[in-house]
Amino acid sequence: MRFGFKEWAVICRALAAGRQALILRKGGIAEEDGVFRPDHARFWLLPTYLHQNADGLKPAAAVWLPEIERERPPTDVIRLTHFAEVPGVFRADRLDALLELDRLHVWSEATVRQRFTYRQPGLFVLPVRVFALAEPVEVPNRPEYDGCKTWVDFGSELPTNGQPVLSDRAFADVLEVIERTP
Repeated sequence: MRFGFKEWAVICRALAAGRQALILRKGGIAEEDGVFRPDHARFWLLPTYLHQNADGLKPAAAVWLPEIERERPPTDVIRLTHFAEVPGVFRADRLDALLELDRLHVWSEATVRQRFTYRQPGLFVLPVRVFALAEPVEVPNRPEYDGCKTWVDFGSELPTNGQPVLSDRAFADVLEVIERTP
């Protein structure tokens, strides 16, 4: 696998801990027309530290921020510890339906509302099956990885050999909740 998906480091931590099972995405500034396109169904979780803040999170996740900052790798290194598989992509066009997914993520309600209404209403909902590596993979950070874009191409295949964070049954339950949400 050679593609990384940029997400707040605290959200990557929640995904890695099984406390979050989906990603909500609108788009990045550097993406074509500012619109997110779910180009890859398998990708590395690429923790980012830009823009994450306690106000954007539920209190139980906000307390992780100091520890995450202490564990942050040097700026010239990207440390990959988890990868994800996305079995489908859903579009949420109604805020009330999106708010029903609250138990599947650690973003604050205010953050979900803000992301939903930014530019035009709607968000992509990506259920993610997360896998933990036995040992982290480190790659050099490059200037072309910077910026407000979702996808990073590492240029070569990186080895994936991981164990799922959620059991088959637990992840099937996540998919069921998302699919039942109108």
